[in-house]
Amino acid sequence: MMSIALTQFSHGGGCGCKIAPGLLSEILSRAPQGLVPPELMVGLETSDDAAVYRLNDQQALVATTDFFTPIVDDPRDFGRIAATNALSDIYAMGGTPIMALALVGMPIAKLPPEVIGQILGGGAEVCRAAGIPIAGGHSIDLLEPIYGLVALGLVHPDRVRRNADGRAGDVLVLGKPLGVGVLSAALKKGRLDEAGYAQMIRHTTQLNRVGVALGALPGVHAMTDVTGFGLAGHLLEVCRGSGLDAQVTLSQLPLIEVAAGFAREGIVTGASGRNWAAYGAEVNWPAHAQAWQQALVSDPQTSGGLLVSCAPEAVPAVLAAMQAEGCGEAAVIGTLAAPAQAGAPRLHFA
Repeated sequence: MMSIALTQFSHGGGCGCKIAPGLLSEILSRAPQGLVPPELMVGLETSDDAAVYRLNDQQALVATTDFFTPIVDDPRDFGRIAATNALSDIYAMGGTPIMALALVGMPIAKLPPEVIGQILGGGAEVCRAAGIPIAGGHSIDLLEPIYGLVALGLVHPDRVRRNADGRAGDVLVLGKPLGVGVLSAALKKGRLDEAGYAQMIRHTTQLNRVGVALGALPGVHAMTDVTGFGLAGHLLEVCRGSGLDAQVTLSQLPLIEVAAGFAREGIVTGASGRNWAAYGAEVNWPAHAQAWQQALVSDPQTSGGLLVSCAPEAVPAVLAAMQAEGCGEAAVIGTLAAPAQAGAPRLHFA
């Protein structure tokens, strides 16, 4: 079979091809609001990871969809990354996945069936690891390859963890290190070696199944996963929804070491700059910090880690749960606090 570089077909890969947060907000503000039945526990109002619909007193349905263009050239790895990323939204709500549907768009005239089959096979492999079937889907002929899932899950209504329920005094814990977007940029430039690629695949294909255990902990108040808007963007969603400020210590952020090295060289994604342009006015950035650090906090993460807001006394249990699920680089990165003043930046780095 001939070798085909999937990334040659895409203008931006993985979660880096998301619509920039500022433009997305403008688009959504112009869209009419549909029905909001009382059973809809989570909808559009908080920019959360998934919708949640109460079925009864014991069960709520968690529904989400996520798809993107290739972030790597290997078709199996692309499928694995896309599926892991899509299921993360279920885990971020505290839910357990039960089923998925495949979303497939491929340039049929340019990609042979065996390559497309490997992409779908990679996604199916991840779903098997998560213990769920891919029960159907939809496919179309497109100029750019896209792959992803509609993911469905279940959660007890009392264990739904929105991104808007942080509390003043909460501690912030991040489950995976930052830098996946930088690694994707290095890959496109031909700078990422075999060891660096292995790091990228390890982080992007690690399921965030720890979200189920975290949702069961009473001290966990809010959760989200860090994806295309970067750590700063998704933490700002927590701050806005919760009406709080966040204090983050740069030196405590877990970073993929090789990605930090590339960022110091100026190898970053265009999406990190677009992200910062959209929300930088809400960020208090310290004078001593470096440009490469700013690029990493706005770096689009594909299949990034869970960001947890929890009571201080729950931190040991949160870290233990993350360690048990293979998130060995999980770290405390900051705290939430009452707003300093109206109209001031909500996110403060130090």
